[in-house]
Amino acid sequence: MGRRTLTTGAAAAALLLVGGGFARGQSATSKSPAPRTDDITLRLPAPTGPHPIGVTSLYLVDRSRRDPWEPIAVREVMVSVFYPARTVHGRPVAPQMAPGAAAALPSVDPLFHTELPTSGVDWAATRTHAHTDAPARPERRPVLLYSPGGGDPRTLGTGLAEELASRGYVVVTIDHPGDGSEVEFPRDRAGRQRVRTTVFRGNPRTDPKLFRTMVGTRLADTRFVLDQLALPAAGRNPDALGRPLPEALGHALDPRRVGIYGHSVGGTTAAQAMYEDRRIGAAVDLEGFLDYPPERSGRGGRLLPVARYGVDRPLLLLGTDGFPERPALEPSWSAVLTHGHGHVRRRQLAHATHGVFTDYAAFAPQLQAAGLMTAAGRNSLVGTIDPAVSVPLVRSEVYSFFARHLPAPH
Repeated sequence: MGRRTLTTGAAAAALLLVGGGFARGQSATSKSPAPRTDDITLRLPAPTGPHPIGVTSLYLVDRSRRDPWEPIAVREVMVSVFYPARTVHGRPVAPQMAPGAAAALPSVDPLFHTELPTSGVDWAATRTHAHTDAPARPERRPVLLYSPGGGDPRTLGTGLAEELASRGYVVVTIDHPGDGSEVEFPRDRAGRQRVRTTVFRGNPRTDPKLFRTMVGTRLADTRFVLDQLALPAAGRNPDALGRPLPEALGHALDPRRVGIYGHSVGGTTAAQAMYEDRRIGAAVDLEGFLDYPPERSGRGGRLLPVARYGVDRPLLLLGTDGFPERPALEPSWSAVLTHGHGHVRRRQLAHATHGVFTDYAAFAPQLQAAGLMTAAGRNSLVGTIDPAVSVPLVRSEVYSFFARHLPAPH
């Protein structure tokens, strides 16, 4: 199946999505180090669907697994659940990041995204468009899981999650602790701090053993989260601390209709998770490899089963023309297209690169405008594409795919 390149023509209405730029001198909620008065506040693009949005966080503990990265006796996973709300009256707008995680970001995330500034941004001040613990609309809706890129937190997928929730889906964004750059927990535990930072200090794909552990852990995390999401639908609470769930959230989840999408190795996770788990009916891979890195230089990597044997359910491969590792990505994507039995579709964004599938699509131009990122840095992170174009394009591609294969009620 041939690819189709997405062009950069945008309607004037799309400009409204990313309007507002950045703001200075906003009040902050982050912990030490306190933001300076001239630190900027980045703004997320507004969702465009008809539903107001609620959001809650769940602290999930898998006692059947030990943590693979550090000496912790259980495997802990943090998730955020975005959902159509019945009402948002009296419910506060949620921050994008918890205070401790926001405080850690400037010292951790630039290790992976060298374009990012180490100061000048109040990361704790960015607000979402979702309201904390608002009552859910009590009708069964498809559930979409999101797995972020390697070394990234779930919070950098907020804009797309909000868009999908505003259009009728329940979206569950997953942190993979020890992998994700910074994950804040609601309680302390032996073996980790309240804010747990990544063990990675470079690209995990350069280490075949590390990459295999990362993918295997993410797949197990995904299965566990999906198991836990069946509990609210059955009237039970999966939160390990027993924190109350939003009203009617259990009535909003339909565990029989599940999709998954992910960025980079999160895309790897999404495709392979659908291959392994019959509960997942459709998947979107946002520029994630479908093979393991080669064990020796000059040899190809071993294909994951999803690429080696193909799929019998819908899979969307969405990439960019500016991804520096496109030549290495091509063999595994070509393989899954060959073995996809007509279920695989491939698309490509023009004038874009790898980070365009995250909230950096909107943030990088704001950082550049504030003098905190160079033009070269912005182009390296997200490409030259305008966010008024890229944000609607990515949203449209992902939403249209799931609307076709897992339609949500209006």
